[in-house]
Amino acid sequence: MTLRDRLTAQIRASGPLTVAQYMNACLHDPEFGYYATRPALGAGGDFITAPLVSQMFGELIGLWAVESWTRLGRPSPFRLVEMGPGDGTLMSDLLRAARLSPEFTDAADVWLVEVSPPLRDRQRQVLGERISWAGSLAQV
Repeated sequence: MTLRDRLTAQIRASGPLTVAQYMNACLHDPEFGYYATRPALGAGGDFITAPLVSQMFGELIGLWAVESWTRLGRPSPFRLVEMGPGDGTLMSDLLRAARLSPEFTDAADVWLVEVSPPLRDRQRQVLGERISWAGSLAQV
């Protein structure tokens, strides 16, 4: 069975799909989806993002996050959430720079919003187990 077969069967059974449903299937189907079937990120993938070009991008965001947290009165705990974190590079670089303020990293409850099981596995390899995952922002 192909993704086309699966979508055709779904349309026959339930009626038309929204564009959002169609795109979700194309990107995230566990067997045929874009993110499940190929390395999309990095030099060997289809695109590259700023965190993959230089660690400085994530480190500067980390320093900005510590400064913003300080200006907010150092709330503890607080949620640090990244949406669509790819392979986890941005959060890894951010947290490395943020270690300059141990109070920040101790207070941070880090969440990644990711629907792709293969990308979650990669993020877990990069970041370890101190991170929490959700499939949507509403779940954070």
